Amino acid sequence: MAFRGEKKILIALCFLMSLYIEAAEEFSALEQQQISIETPGLFDRSNMFTVDFVMLHPSDYCFPLPVGKARLLKDYNVEISTSKGDAVKAMFSGTVRLSRRHPQFGNIIVIRHDNGFETVYGDNAQNLVKVGERVDAGQTIAIVGGNGNNHYCTFAIMMNGGRVNPEMLISLKTHRLFRQVIMCKKGTSWNVEFSVVKEDLNKNQENMVKPFANGSTFVLNLATIGHGEWCYPLPDAHVISAYGSRGGKRHTGVDIKTRANDAIYAAFDGVVTYSANYYGYGNLIRIQHNNGLETYYSHNSKNMVKAGDVVKAGQKIALTGRTGRATTEHLHFETRINGKPFDPQRVFDHNSHSLRTDELTFAKSGRITARKQKK
Repeated sequence: MAFRGEKKILIALCFLMSLYIEAAEEFSALEQQQISIETPGLFDRSNMFTVDFVMLHPSDYCFPLPVGKARLLKDYNVEISTSKGDAVKAMFSGTVRLSRRHPQFGNIIVIRHDNGFETVYGDNAQNLVKVGERVDAGQTIAIVGGNGNNHYCTFAIMMNGGRVNPEMLISLKTHRLFRQVIMCKKGTSWNVEFSVVKEDLNKNQENMVKPFANGSTFVLNLATIGHGEWCYPLPDAHVISAYGSRGGKRHTGVDIKTRANDAIYAAFDGVVTYSANYYGYGNLIRIQHNNGLETYYSHNSKNMVKAGDVVKAGQKIALTGRTGRATTEHLHFETRINGKPFDPQRVFDHNSHSLRTDELTFAKSGRITARKQKK
């Protein structure tokens, strides 16, 4: 009898759970008709929540038209051009909230995702999903439509009925989802305020010059770098160990010295890609610069920037120290191209603490040639 009682309770719980799931996938008449509408219960538990795209599995995201070409329109709409008959994919897993004909966007689909965002797919030739249907990321939901010989999908991202700048979440050029944590905070009316809690390092690096991207050589004309766009990393310093062979070992940078806890400055604009203790380097900062160079600053007593920070030329980033393998307080400074170190003397005159004006040509083999230029 006890077993029968437990069985009845289990059946009742299963029934209630099925009702909950069914209710969760039901939408009001307005939700099924309006593209922009407030999401019920979004901020019931708290006036803020985070969406973690760092831990998201690659299979849990898909660009709507993986081979399409995207461009940003007004009001944060995106037009993704592709070929006739191409399949439109769901960006994330979720439930279809709207699937109908719209006077402005033709056949349109809106998916409410489990992470709180909604995505809009318009101008479809044919919708393949209906309201209340669960879809997976990457699932085909429509056939691309368009106008005449132009075949495209009009795409948008929303939260709580408001449009979201898609470039906050994805790269329209590479279709990549930025690996970051987004804080979503309830604002006035339907508005949601967004902030990045944990930034994707690659997001700030996407538009940077990539050496050897178009061939076996890379040219850097130092004469084109203007005043205020560079800074000698340790002003008033003197060299205590040059680049090259030192004690039978290769010295991959130059050691320059002033005094303990002196300010170290970023050589050029860029993004900090590493800031932590690293073996013999001690406290190390690594910066990727907009001009294609990469610089290292090590043995620091204190790092003042973190990985992901965007820095400007001349910005204070650290204090000199003797962490790691060092016998005195100094800055070990390196310049690199494509990960390969080269003599910083090619870039800076250590005596005058000035930027050189040469045009440098780097080969993938490591060979560097210089041609004199005038400012």
